[in-house]
Amino acid sequence: MALGWKLHGDGVHIGAGEVVLPGERLSWPITTSIGMQHVVAMFGATFLVPLLTGFDPNTTLFFTGVGTLLFIGITSGRLPSYLGSSFALIAPISAVTGYVQGGGAIDSHGQALAQGGIIMAGGTLLIFGLLVWVFGSEWIDKVMPPIVTGAIVALIGFNLAPAAWNNVKAAPVTAVVTIVAVLLVTVLFRGIIGRLSILIGVIVGYVCAVVRGEVDFSAVHDAAWIGLPTFHGPEFDFSVAGLFIPVVLVLIAENIGHVKSVSAMTGQDLDDVTGRALFSDGLATLLAGCGGGSGTTTYAENIGVMAATRVYSTAAYIVAALTALVLSMFPKFGVIIATIPQGVLGGAATILYGMIGMLGVRIWVQNRVDFSDPVNLNTAAIALVVAIANYTWTLGGMSFEGIALGSFGAIIIYHAMRWIARWRGTSQESATPASAPAGAELEPGALDREATHYWQKKSAE
Repeated sequence: MALGWKLHGDGVHIGAGEVVLPGERLSWPITTSIGMQHVVAMFGATFLVPLLTGFDPNTTLFFTGVGTLLFIGITSGRLPSYLGSSFALIAPISAVTGYVQGGGAIDSHGQALAQGGIIMAGGTLLIFGLLVWVFGSEWIDKVMPPIVTGAIVALIGFNLAPAAWNNVKAAPVTAVVTIVAVLLVTVLFRGIIGRLSILIGVIVGYVCAVVRGEVDFSAVHDAAWIGLPTFHGPEFDFSVAGLFIPVVLVLIAENIGHVKSVSAMTGQDLDDVTGRALFSDGLATLLAGCGGGSGTTTYAENIGVMAATRVYSTAAYIVAALTALVLSMFPKFGVIIATIPQGVLGGAATILYGMIGMLGVRIWVQNRVDFSDPVNLNTAAIALVVAIANYTWTLGGMSFEGIALGSFGAIIIYHAMRWIARWRGTSQESATPASAPAGAELEPGALDREATHYWQKKSAE
């Protein structure tokens, strides 16, 4: 199917039980309003990544818009998704730059090296996507079964815990206010407000920080109202490859999970688009690295908007991407975002990093991983400890830290132990049900709990 959307019904009304499919659209005013909702849904998480890594918010926003347009085009408008900032890249970026979150300007050399690492990750994902495009995706489940995927997702979240604490202890009162605000919004409200609990919590924390005199507005006055984002060139040092390449495993799981999620929600078989989705995300991440943006990934936040509206039209995502591009042209807007202080970031990061870790655990629960099996138990146990303690191994000029060692360790340990157990006849593996779309919420997608419950229920029906 080429890009081009068929008008759904009269373009205004959606009948009971009907959905607007990716290749359809409503009237352009309604499609535009839904596209704006997608911008709001991705906004909080997309901006938190540059704030936590020191990257420029406007530049990051610009590349998410470009990446989303590429994604919709390469997938021929069949797979609705917004490509927002990937939280999986926070740890390797921080390791390379040494940036203290909320601590002022980032070192330009460190950022350039981090961009080189992002390009390596994007290029690897792009090549992987080409392979899946040609050979299909069935073999991925064999290489990365749920025990491995869950471990990798969990260890990335838990590896980031010290970074959250460094921000919290800088302004503990503001951090606690932010956390409490997020939790209260989550349980007090339903629908779009409940799904935006992180964004609203950050706003509440920001107001608290302003009252407490923790916000510096000096740079806002000097910033221009209109102008292009600030672009930065990358530098390459292959010694950082060990930090960035493992993140590709998470990006793969996220993209595959997104495909399965949208398939379940729309009733369409989209497995044949998996390779193109991986390729598109890899290309978008590579381009972001070239210009100074954070790497990208498919965003679970926007699944919530689709579930709530029953509109899966990719036309709405074109509107969202173009809106992001326009917003990125307001430098003063980005500078205001950059004034969010450490206490607020620490509060939000405490929840988000914990969510990432627990989403890995949820993958195990959804797939009923049997931890009485010593192969599964040892795979998860070793991978998590290696990442949480941030084990480091230097080989020649390359340094491999907790995420890299834990991720590849999980794959190697699982397959080696499983092979030996089968050979010796000591295997305790049990039948595991078909994988649920576990990768659907690997980013800060815990904001979408209600929406996820919705499409799981609908697909079960």
